[in-house]
Amino acid sequence: MSPEATPRVLTDLGDRVAGAAPDRAGALWRLAEAGRQLDANLVRLPPGAEVGGHAEDDLDVLLLVVGGGGELEDAAGARRALAPQALVWLPRASRRALRAGPEGLVYLTVHRRRPGMTVRGPGSAGPGAPGGSGADEGGEGPCMLDRVCPECGRVNGRAGAVSCERCGGPLPPVAP
Repeated sequence: MSPEATPRVLTDLGDRVAGAAPDRAGALWRLAEAGRQLDANLVRLPPGAEVGGHAEDDLDVLLLVVGGGGELEDAAGARRALAPQALVWLPRASRRALRAGPEGLVYLTVHRRRPGMTVRGPGSAGPGAPGGSGADEGGEGPCMLDRVCPECGRVNGRAGAVSCERCGGPLPPVAP
């Protein structure tokens, strides 16, 4: 049996939250084990911060509130309070927004792992194109690199956004 196939405790979420600087926002921890099929992120939103309305087109996401509180808003504008221990299913393609309450919001997200992002050179052909590998490599053009969140890896849908639609972390500055 390989070491990757051995069950183990990865971290204590309470220790991660307590050990982070009080003003630190964004990802406090992420699952980074080699060969994994899941992604998981422990995210902190400061008081009053929000993850703007968005839909995750490809993945269902489980969200577990670990600390603080806030609210979840759906596409119809209905709001649901979020408190510690709330477990929320966010089905793919569902429109949602998160807002942190006065104590901030700390939550864990878990979802199927996305394939890594690749950037093809100018002479490389895509899957199915003449000379292409036929492999499903995915990837985004280099003009979208300023939309990739360094905290959670999400490619954000809005050009010129300054914070991530998923975790609220800062996005790289737009290249001139």
